Amino acid sequence: MTPSARPAEAAPAEQNTRIPLKIGHRAASMRMVGDFNVFKLARQIPGLLGIELQVASGKPNLWDPDAVRRYKREANRWGMMIPSLAGVWDSGVSIMQSPTAESNLTKAIRVAESLGSGVVLVAFFRNDAPDMADESSYGPVVQVFQRVASKAADAGVTLGLENSLSPADNKKLLDEVAHPSVKVYYDPYNMAQYGHPAEAIPGIRLLGKDRICQVHVKNGDRLLSESGLVEWRAALEVLNEIGYDGWYVFESDHKNRAQVVEATAQNVAFLRKHVKMPFG
Repeated sequence: MTPSARPAEAAPAEQNTRIPLKIGHRAASMRMVGDFNVFKLARQIPGLLGIELQVASGKPNLWDPDAVRRYKREANRWGMMIPSLAGVWDSGVSIMQSPTAESNLTKAIRVAESLGSGVVLVAFFRNDAPDMADESSYGPVVQVFQRVASKAADAGVTLGLENSLSPADNKKLLDEVAHPSVKVYYDPYNMAQYGHPAEAIPGIRLLGKDRICQVHVKNGDRLLSESGLVEWRAALEVLNEIGYDGWYVFESDHKNRAQVVEATAQNVAFLRKHVKMPFG
């Protein structure tokens, strides 16, 4: 066998390796904001690999450097990751109305970089969301994201927009910002809940892999296998179709910590059954 033949023979095995399924949960949904034991509880759930932390809420919160260091140590201790951060706004701050919004985003990017988190969730719903038919409404928002996008890129962070806009309006907003570090944190349940039920699943295809950085998964207080606002089997089929390869993060409603473990284990099994990660 010649040396030049070896790479050609190795290629099929490499091409047949799927990207690992990455599943996380949101600390806020687990009722554990500000609780360093969140990773210990998550470790009890087979298949759960990460926790999405809140930035500005809880005591202590991630504006405190000592808390950041402690969360990082606890994540390492329990073999967990911190794929994303949410809750970046201080009390009363919104992307539409607050001059300190840009400062909050910049600080959250720095925290994400410290924790090795790849995504910062940027939420703006209803009155805090711009009117995408009115440039005077969405223009200032676009400018904020354009100014912070390069900071996110330098930190290896993506800003994931989660809002009450339709998929088409989200696409328009991203196209206006025109920066690869600003994408959509897609939540099919929210799409249905905020007035776009017919677009919740087709919106995945409309935005596509290049515009979706992360996905929230929830069915209210029901399991994913039960009926609800979103037909999750169908949603996951479309995510499989577009080759989505990022994190799936639960945002389920829970009554207590015992129910977190029980319900999440069943939801993890559901994802394992229906998600087909692409080949890397």
